[in-house]
Amino acid sequence: MPRLNVGELLPDLTVDTVQKRHMKLSEIVGGKRTIFMVLRYIGCTVCRYDVHLLAQRYGEFQALGAQVVVVMQSPIATVEKDLVENIPPFYLICDPEQVIYKTLTISPAVSMEELIGDSLSSLQEKGVQASAAGFAHGDYEGIEEQLPAFFLVNGEMIAEEVHYAKHIMDMPSVDEMLEKITAYVRKPFFEK
Repeated sequence: MPRLNVGELLPDLTVDTVQKRHMKLSEIVGGKRTIFMVLRYIGCTVCRYDVHLLAQRYGEFQALGAQVVVVMQSPIATVEKDLVENIPPFYLICDPEQVIYKTLTISPAVSMEELIGDSLSSLQEKGVQASAAGFAHGDYEGIEEQLPAFFLVNGEMIAEEVHYAKHIMDMPSVDEMLEKITAYVRKPFFEK
């Protein structure tokens, strides 16, 4: 499948989450506007920190009638071990076979240099923040050079926002995600 574009339907794949196995994406979306954050793996310090930040502010997404879903290359057992009793309040899809990555053509970078791109200073800064919050690098899993992606779909699974990252830090912040959702919530009915 070519890359997903705005206005296209998200494929209704069957996935495993930390919370429940063999779920269709349509079941996860459940008629709600949903952000899919496709990250690398749970051992990645900045990815783990992203999960933490999303979990901390998840109530703000819910207040807008939306939800967040995180996708990672990690197996369920690794996520359960690494997060122990801090399983997030949202679905975390474990995709060690990279079905979602391949289906949506979320390609890895060709090298670690391309993965980092021109974002070394911001990556280091986020690493310092993650370390200060108590996060350290865990096990290496999947494709180390995997680039992230961001998708916002409506309740019918039609893509409203699509972003394929050019480097590891080329992703919206929590504030930016909330702004995107707020913009859709505030649109007049006839513009939706």
